[in-house]
Amino acid sequence: MLVTFLASGCACLAQTSPQALQADQQPNTISGTVVNAVTGAPVARALVMTPGNSYAMLTDGEGHFEFTLPKAGSDGTSRIEGQQYTFPPFALIARKPGFLDDPNRNPAEATPGTEITIPLLPEALIKGRVITSEADPALGITVQLYSRQIQQGVYKWVQAGTAIANSNGEFRLAELQPGSYKLLTNEWMDNDPATTVPGTQQYGFPPVYYPNVSDFAAAATIQLTAGQTVQADIPLSRQPYYPVRIPVANADINSGRNNITVSVQGHRGPGYSLGYNAEQQRIEGLLPSGSYMVQASTFGQNPLSGAVQLSVSGAPAQGPSLTLTPTGSISVHVVEEFTSTEPQFSGTWNVGGRSIPVHGPRLYLQISAESAEDFGQPGNSMLRPPTGANDDSLILENLAPGRYWLHLHSSRGYVAAATMGGADVLHEPFTVSPGSGTPIEITMRDDTAELDGTVAGLSVQSGTTGPTFSSRLSPPPASVNCIPAPDSTGQFEQLWVSPDGKFNLPTMAPGTYRLLASRSPQLNLPYRDAEAMRAYESKGQVVHLSAGQKVNVQLPAIPSTD
Repeated sequence: MLVTFLASGCACLAQTSPQALQADQQPNTISGTVVNAVTGAPVARALVMTPGNSYAMLTDGEGHFEFTLPKAGSDGTSRIEGQQYTFPPFALIARKPGFLDDPNRNPAEATPGTEITIPLLPEALIKGRVITSEADPALGITVQLYSRQIQQGVYKWVQAGTAIANSNGEFRLAELQPGSYKLLTNEWMDNDPATTVPGTQQYGFPPVYYPNVSDFAAAATIQLTAGQTVQADIPLSRQPYYPVRIPVANADINSGRNNITVSVQGHRGPGYSLGYNAEQQRIEGLLPSGSYMVQASTFGQNPLSGAVQLSVSGAPAQGPSLTLTPTGSISVHVVEEFTSTEPQFSGTWNVGGRSIPVHGPRLYLQISAESAEDFGQPGNSMLRPPTGANDDSLILENLAPGRYWLHLHSSRGYVAAATMGGADVLHEPFTVSPGSGTPIEITMRDDTAELDGTVAGLSVQSGTTGPTFSSRLSPPPASVNCIPAPDSTGQFEQLWVSPDGKFNLPTMAPGTYRLLASRSPQLNLPYRDAEAMRAYESKGQVVHLSAGQKVNVQLPAIPSTD
């Protein structure tokens, strides 16, 4: 399937002082070249335009373009798109099929009369052919693509696209950014009327995880670079499928939305599927021979979950009865070791149209838990709303069995420690098992430190006398990422840097941090993965913050491609 698309790259025009030149002497042409961000080669016939489409043109054979702007008046301003601007007033967008916006590059700054360069990132592609065991093409089979992404400091596999094989079994996945990917086929039942007789043995093609393995965890990781094309052929094997049934002990699975997942050998991943028969109160479907874990969960006001092991061995199979039980909850106890005697404000929590007064930790501390699994999402957990004015309890609810990361954000002081049964859950995930009730203990302090600094090499932007497109389109010029040492207090912080390169965080937890400044505000770090963070050990700057201390630093910006 051929996918035609448009993708954009931006170049932002910087401000110039209208007093620098007389109005009739100011340059009024903007020109430049659109280039391949990887090779540097010019990109011909790329569309370059202003965001309001007042100016648009195609680059020539050398990737060059040039716009002539209206002359500025005696006051140094010009009217463009019905509004008055001081030159230069806008960004330029470049587009061409086969290219993407480069997320690691900030818009290039320019002034009228100078040349600018707009880079476009060439797309990566994965294409291939799905072939059955009889060497016939697999017409209509769906191919799924998963991308490895960083979410909240940990790696997750998330769906990145699908493609349907054509009559030759060929598929094509386009518009891909550089990164890590896994590829698999969906289950495909053999329903060919020429070979299928009702009431006889049914056959199908189980999921195949590229290049040719039986579960998602063992699948090969495809590493894509910008502009790369990978050929990924996938062979299918026709196998007998057998009816399977799993009784559900309680019918609550039909009381709301439900989710049923099938994992091979207990390894979570996409591929197999079963459904729920509400009339018979059972999970059922077809599976080939193998060992599976079948998990079911419901969503709603009172969520439930359960799991059973199922073995299929050359014949129809019935699993043990699955009993759905309420998801777990964990109490959170907060110890305040504050030195400040200033009176604290009260607040309200809106529950079912009622405003319930709250105070103490519930007022300033946000607590949640997120699945630590790299695939799948059994559901995040939030604090249970207060039941009344005197309910100061903090309870994380709706926790299905599994591993979780604890997320804590405080508007007062900082989290000095968070433990569960003596284990440090501020830096390590915690485990929820059926019937577990160990509370989370949190210690809060307010003897904070202050971090102040500058990112070297950032330009200072002058003010403007009118609205500008650049203010709408340009992201902050840089960010500073503060990663606590594994054996130190503190949590990950990301600070936006002002256009003059300065940053400040007045309330940081004391501890040891590695500071990484990036010209790209989209720098996404696996800061919870100690092994992955070793790549940054020689970068940035390490600072030690003591209680009450103010530290001033000057940081170099690491390359945006790191």
